[in-house]
Amino acid sequence: MTTPTSTGPDAYRSPLLDRPGAVAGDREDAGVPAHHGDPLREQRLLVEGLAAVDLSHRGVVTVTGPDRLTWLHSITTQHVAALAPRTSVEDLVLSPKGHVEHALHVVDDGETTWITVEPGTAPALVAWLRSMQFMLRVQVDDVTDDHAVVGEPIRSEGAEGESPTWCDPWPLMGPDTAPYGPVDGHPGEQRAWREVIVPRGELVARMSDRPLAGTWAVEALRVAAWRPRLGFETDHRTIAHELDWLRTAVHLHKGCYRGQETVARVHNLGRPPRRLAFVHLDGSGHVLPERDAPVEVDGRPVGRLTSVARHHEDGPIGLVVLKRSTPTEADLTISGISASQQEIVPR
Repeated sequence: MTTPTSTGPDAYRSPLLDRPGAVAGDREDAGVPAHHGDPLREQRLLVEGLAAVDLSHRGVVTVTGPDRLTWLHSITTQHVAALAPRTSVEDLVLSPKGHVEHALHVVDDGETTWITVEPGTAPALVAWLRSMQFMLRVQVDDVTDDHAVVGEPIRSEGAEGESPTWCDPWPLMGPDTAPYGPVDGHPGEQRAWREVIVPRGELVARMSDRPLAGTWAVEALRVAAWRPRLGFETDHRTIAHELDWLRTAVHLHKGCYRGQETVARVHNLGRPPRRLAFVHLDGSGHVLPERDAPVEVDGRPVGRLTSVARHHEDGPIGLVVLKRSTPTEADLTISGISASQQEIVPR
């Protein structure tokens, strides 16, 4: 798995951090605002569809050439061979053993396939894609230095003539996918989200007259929507089934690609060794446990806390990846804090 990073001493710093009240994020979200002074209010602005989010630390990759879509189709999990312009899909790159290596947010404008990825992962993705080109008519470029990503709480594709826009399909199921979590009443149905790719030089102007929210607000709403994120819910052993990722990112009848054998075997013959669950944390201590903290049952480790946030309505919440055998009614403890679990991927 490629781990999202902020890249060393010359790590990116968004110009929007110069705005009054902006507080920088850390770890994977370093370089952009974590919040602008009031994270809970910023969540409410996103829920109301009013705010924009600086995601200019995300990587941007382009693929051009007449073979681009059929080529991407042959090496990734999603069916993109005939992807229509301005149609968004989520896609994964798997290892030969089926472990998740990259998560791709993909949209094509009719001439160029645009891909946004987690911070710091674009160079590794570009290197792998170029190694798979062979004699095909494709060109792969890392254009992160020239383009930035803006997040918007809107559920609509970009229109013709607008900037390339990826609209998050989560949790709606595509053709020939499979849910491992609930089909009806999924909490992600309430979350609207898209990423707009703009010239980096236009980032400040694009955001100048809009209410802003930071990544803390985005993360809280992502966790509440049970939405997996590369580098958070994933590790070097992750398979898509464990995180209910088949529902939006894997086409089950598109033919062979790297890692496809594992996808088919687990889906048809077995169950994933781990499962994603949602947790409500005891907030009486006013302190959140650190991400990656071990999850315990009666003092025994059964998993890890992969994401944690303070939600504007639900209070302290998180996502955990547990051993499949962990009882759904078990009382969990995370860094000494009690947590109740809600099943996402069943035992």
